[in-house]
Amino acid sequence: MNDSVFHRIYDSYHQDLFQFLIYLVQNRQVAEDLTQEVYIRVLRSYDSFQGKSSEKTWLFSIAKNVAIDHFRKQNVRKKRTFDSFDWEAIQLTSTDMRPDELVQLDHEKKQLLDTLNECTGDQKMVIVLRYFQQLSIQETADALGWTESKVKTTQHRAIQQLKKKMSRAREEEMQHDERI
Repeated sequence: MNDSVFHRIYDSYHQDLFQFLIYLVQNRQVAEDLTQEVYIRVLRSYDSFQGKSSEKTWLFSIAKNVAIDHFRKQNVRKKRTFDSFDWEAIQLTSTDMRPDELVQLDHEKKQLLDTLNECTGDQKMVIVLRYFQQLSIQETADALGWTESKVKTTQHRAIQQLKKKMSRAREEEMQHDERI
């Protein structure tokens, strides 16, 4: 891979890639480290990139795998024994402080992001890729290595869960406000 190709990829996708990782790990420093790891993997494997998907979906696929590796390592460190990482059972949340940008978000966006953390790992990744990164269903399927049908089903379930939890949170806020 020559420098001009790397710089083009970096200039074109860096912001989207970094935001994707920040939404997943919710820690700016960790997201920066993981972004660096993505670029290391890109440099090592660009020559094997076959163009079956767009560069963007290929990068998000690498980022997804880097994030999975990060959560696996985190999980192993916590348990001190290796258990297989189960995306459906383990939530992709971090106990670290949220990034500075989150403080600037309005209340509803904060509530949405908090609610998103209650979704499964698969649901969270689909919502982030589809709505925050604005990938198509096909691009999301390529990035995650899934079928389009699985992306649609996961997206539908995530949206239903988000609606239900957001509605419940609003009701609780209204009840709280009435008591005050």
